[in-house]
Amino acid sequence: MSEPVNDADKTLRLHDLHAFYGKSHVLHGVSLVVKPGEIVSLLGRNGAGRSTTVKTIMGLVEGRGSVQWRGEEILGHPAFDIAHRGIGYVPENRDIFPRLTVHQNLMLGEKCKAKSPRWSCDDMYQLFPRLKERQHTEAGVLSGGEQQMLTLCRTLMGDPDLVMIDEPTEGLAPRIVEQVAEYLKELQRRGLAVLLVEQKLTIALQISGRCYVMGHGRIVFEGTPADLRANAYIRKEWLEV
Repeated sequence: MSEPVNDADKTLRLHDLHAFYGKSHVLHGVSLVVKPGEIVSLLGRNGAGRSTTVKTIMGLVEGRGSVQWRGEEILGHPAFDIAHRGIGYVPENRDIFPRLTVHQNLMLGEKCKAKSPRWSCDDMYQLFPRLKERQHTEAGVLSGGEQQMLTLCRTLMGDPDLVMIDEPTEGLAPRIVEQVAEYLKELQRRGLAVLLVEQKLTIALQISGRCYVMGHGRIVFEGTPADLRANAYIRKEWLEV
C-alpha cells in the first residue's frame, strides 16, 4: 500500500472516539486534531482518559468512532501497522529492554525501509550526550531520567511523523524536565508533530501551541495556552488538585 507523502496529509483527526476496557466505557466521544509540526498537549487529572486516548489511537485499546491519519482510517488496526504508518508512541512506563545496552535498545527502534531515515544513533547521542556516555551500559541500571531519554530516542529511531508521549516528565528532576522540554521543541523544529500527555502545566503551556483538557473521558476545553491561563474555571474544575 502506498503512503501519502504530502506534509499537509500528515494530520491526526479523532472524531467521536469511544473506548472500552471490557464492559467499562472510558472515552465518551473524544474529538481532537493534531496538525503537522504542532505540539498539542492533552491535559487533565489522573483517570480523565488521557492515556486511554493515546492507547486507543495506537491500537492498544478497543475503540469505536474515527481515528484518521493522513486521511486514512486507522482505528482497529494493529499497533505495528500504525507504527509503520508513521506514528510513534512513548508509553508512561518506558518499556526499555533492561538486559540490552543503550545502543542495542536504540537499534531495536530502527525502522527498516528503503529511504534514508531522518534520525540516527549519532543524532540521539547529540540530543542527549549522557546516552552516548552510557551507550554500552545495560539499560536496566540507568537512572529514571536516563531511561526516559532512551525511550524517547528509541521511538525516534522508527522515523515517525507524529510522536505521542505519555507523561514524559513524571518523577524526573527539574533539570531533566527542562531537557525533555528542549527535546520536544527540537522535534518540532525538525517538522514532527507531538501529542503530549502531561500533568505539569508549566511545561505543557510553555511548549504547546494548543491544549485540550479532558475530564471524565470527554474533552472539556480546547484552546491556546493563553486561553487556558485566562480560564480560571477550567483550571479549577478540571486541572487543579
